[in-house]
Amino acid sequence: MKKMDAVVCKKFGPPEILQFQKVEKPTPKDDQVLVKVHAASINAYDWHMLEGKPFLTRLMGGGLLRPKNAVPGRDLAGRVEAVGSAVNDFQVGDDVFGFGIGSFAEFSCAREDRLMLKPANVTFEEAAATPLAGLTALQGLRDKGKIRRGQRVLIIGASGGVGTFTVQIAKAFGAEVTGVCSTEKVEIASSIGADYVIDYTKEDFTKSGKQYDLILAIAGNYSILDCKRVLGPKGIYVFIGGSRMFQAMILGPLISKIENKKMGFFVAHSNKEDLAILKDLLDAGKVKPVIDRSYPLSEVPKALRYLEEGHAKGKIAITVA
Repeated sequence: MKKMDAVVCKKFGPPEILQFQKVEKPTPKDDQVLVKVHAASINAYDWHMLEGKPFLTRLMGGGLLRPKNAVPGRDLAGRVEAVGSAVNDFQVGDDVFGFGIGSFAEFSCAREDRLMLKPANVTFEEAAATPLAGLTALQGLRDKGKIRRGQRVLIIGASGGVGTFTVQIAKAFGAEVTGVCSTEKVEIASSIGADYVIDYTKEDFTKSGKQYDLILAIAGNYSILDCKRVLGPKGIYVFIGGSRMFQAMILGPLISKIENKKMGFFVAHSNKEDLAILKDLLDAGKVKPVIDRSYPLSEVPKALRYLEEGHAKGKIAITVA
């Protein structure tokens, strides 16, 4: 069997347990595509799946006693190396992006319906940064948030991996966007189109008196009750990430029942239709992925540690030689 370089995880734990080693090159199933990975990207999802925390992530498919997939990573961009017998949409040599099975490797298999042709106007790194963060932003705004043109939208964590996509996609929907982030990230939020940017180290938006039609909490330690104060009549609050997950899961449905506001928890799901929408947004230049740093495949543990520190401005890319 042919071998390839890959990052391997054999048990739950911190990034330091990851091993960079040779493993067998995967073979695509009938409905799969084998992709020669040019770039991947790091998500909070990868960090949670690696550590198996919170335990809910294990119940969501991460594996109970050990990681389900020995090679971690989902987001990828690369070139089609081989296709399964039932694959119709791709051929060898196509440049693609989407969701792979173990993308922190030289090669990764992906279902045909989890890939899309890469737009020519973005790099492999930019394309690899898009799938999970982009889908989370799109579905959070459109499906859970019911975003409409002209609405006032507040994005908490506007300068992170998901946040930078959320700001740009909300603007593409025609919303007035206010981003919340730290001092060193204000410039990033402004540069990608936020109409207003609140530096949370200098201003508490929960006490501003301004109300919003839609609030997306992607990061931060804001209480759902504090956010409710600035949510307008019939407003919607969508929790995507941060330290108040269980509060959002428990209090959100309760508040939604007793008040004329909707507050809830959201998890993205991958599908080809929404990948196609992201491709169109990239093609049109309405969304430009923000890459903070790039690390080689052998330094995935270092990249995960950087993400965990919470200082990333946009996405963290992994380049595969």
